[in-house]
Amino acid sequence: MRTESGRRGAPRSWRQRILAVGASALALPIAAGVAAPIATAAPVHAPVLRAPAGGLEDLMVPSSMGPIKVTVQWASRGGNAALYLLDGLRARDDRNAWSFETNALQQFAADNISLVMPVGGQSSFYTDWYKPSSLNGQKTTYKWETFLTKELPTFLEGYGVSRTNNAVAGLSMGGSAALALAAYHRDQFKYAASYSGYLNVSAPGMREAIRIAMLDAGRYDVDAMAAPWSPAWLRMDPFVFAPQLKGLPMYISAASGLPGQYDKPNSAIGVFNTSNAMALEALSLVNTRAFQARLSSLGIPAKFDFPATGTHSWKYWEGELFKSRNGILDATGAW
Repeated sequence: MRTESGRRGAPRSWRQRILAVGASALALPIAAGVAAPIATAAPVHAPVLRAPAGGLEDLMVPSSMGPIKVTVQWASRGGNAALYLLDGLRARDDRNAWSFETNALQQFAADNISLVMPVGGQSSFYTDWYKPSSLNGQKTTYKWETFLTKELPTFLEGYGVSRTNNAVAGLSMGGSAALALAAYHRDQFKYAASYSGYLNVSAPGMREAIRIAMLDAGRYDVDAMAAPWSPAWLRMDPFVFAPQLKGLPMYISAASGLPGQYDKPNSAIGVFNTSNAMALEALSLVNTRAFQARLSSLGIPAKFDFPATGTHSWKYWEGELFKSRNGILDATGAW
């Protein structure tokens, strides 16, 4: 992410260097490893009023944005709990990356909780925008918060999934969104987890960094999402809405950005991607440490994890999901 460096030739602090490097990299594809395709059933267009037990299924869910594909791994014993897994800035239109970049399906295969993985929402921050993005000719207005908290829960009720016994977790863009959804919909979510999230988006330079990232990820316009420093923008900022998280079990992590066990580039593009992943994770760490201090000042407990090594990439988030698994199952009673 890039911030203004001040006068030409002026020295920059380490925080400014992190922002400058991260801005150019925030939306670049990182760790897009090749994984075997997952077998899914043909899309289902309407609930069949049953409580499935196990198995993977694609649902086509009606919404104000049009039909939204949602991949669901059903609770192993037909339980009513669900874990919503949110994607990152470059969310794809065909699959939610949790389903193929990680072993999330295997982690929860034997547990009595359904994994709910919405597909799409590139650069959306999973929030309700106030107009379509004009820069890329978007035809509809993003209304992801409405979808995830009203339209989708209503649809899933037809399958026996509770509207009130859910957890939500996400990485990067999805990390801040997970906290926002839980903060404003406490009746729906009993637990929230953020992995390498950007949890202080009103900090100096962050809006312009997000602007650059969203332009790179689909040519989306941040001003169509929320006007500068408007109530809608501040509503998205975990640092601002932190008081509303009181009493919510949370797991929040960000690594140091130093290369770790999964960072073994063996080509020029590999070195480039690893460098970007380092900068992104370092920026997330700055945001997450600020958010930790904010929660501490409010007397709000949360479980934080700051690994000594690790970059902004999927295998590390796979490990963080596993670390938060017990908390998710405890909060939803889905053992």
